[in-house]
Amino acid sequence: MNPRRPAWVWGVVLLAALLFALLFALLLGSVPLAPHDVFRALAGRGDAETVSIVRELRLPRALLAVLVGGALALSGAALQALLGNPLADPYLLGVSGGAACGTLVGSLLGLGASAGMRAGIFDALALPLAAFLGALAAVLVVGIGASAGGRLDRGRLLLSGVVVNALASAILLFLLSFGDPSRTQTFVFWMLGSLAGATPGAVVALSVYAALSLALLLPLSRAFDALTLGEETAGTLGIRVETAKRTAYVAASLLAAAAVAYAGIIGFVGLLVPHAVRRVTRSHRALLLLSFLGGAVLLVVSDLVARSLFAPAEISVGAITALLGAPAFLFLLRARP
Repeated sequence: MNPRRPAWVWGVVLLAALLFALLFALLLGSVPLAPHDVFRALAGRGDAETVSIVRELRLPRALLAVLVGGALALSGAALQALLGNPLADPYLLGVSGGAACGTLVGSLLGLGASAGMRAGIFDALALPLAAFLGALAAVLVVGIGASAGGRLDRGRLLLSGVVVNALASAILLFLLSFGDPSRTQTFVFWMLGSLAGATPGAVVALSVYAALSLALLLPLSRAFDALTLGEETAGTLGIRVETAKRTAYVAASLLAAAAVAYAGIIGFVGLLVPHAVRRVTRSHRALLLLSFLGGAVLLVVSDLVARSLFAPAEISVGAITALLGAPAFLFLLRARP
């Protein structure tokens, strides 16, 4: 990336890349389709099988990949800005682990059991709400561990998150040990990252969570810019530092929790994408928006590889993001001036 180019240029580039990725996501798969067949199917024309493949399977899955990837990257960007640490992401701070625990408990209680093509909005929102409650519990525990004198210590937050993440992993293993073996196997595959359960209801519900979190985070861009100068300096600039930190933490948790509820734990998106975008812009407003687009592109491409590489067999999308993300992140670290 050339840092001399303005941020809006990178926005156009990422948006174009996302449109191309979405097109290929609709074209490719275990049943390759011609472009004209895809466009006809999107309009509701053509043979019933092609229309079903495009509109009921591939389109919801591609759109869910956009939202999940964007949510994870946006959450990572907010947490890194909050902590002033480029290595912060929802997984390391225990948010993803807490969300996974909430999702497992919710599924054991039967929440979201009817989520599908004909499910109501409550069914679609219920499981992410359970995930958010689990993430919120993790956030509260991390916050208690990182609080000092009524203030959120950014230096202790990461360490506290690592401990809570280990605790969440132990709780998951404990709950899974009492489950039905077939159901446990399904949940473990989901936990590794999968978009196989994408439905229109899931897309709509995650859109609600993403829009709400974006509405909370974008107004905090100025606060994030000021926090790079230190909390005391930010306070002298009129920033309500504690309010900004807690709002950002809750909004980032909401994003990560909703993403985990629908796609499992997918690593590296929230870590890699903001780290790469930060090389082309210092404005946190641009960072948040570009991170969302970059995360969307990365996950759409990763999911396309996951379901097409050994079709009809499917690989965990979390494995693909790790395979793509780990070398890319190492390259970025080596190239860092």
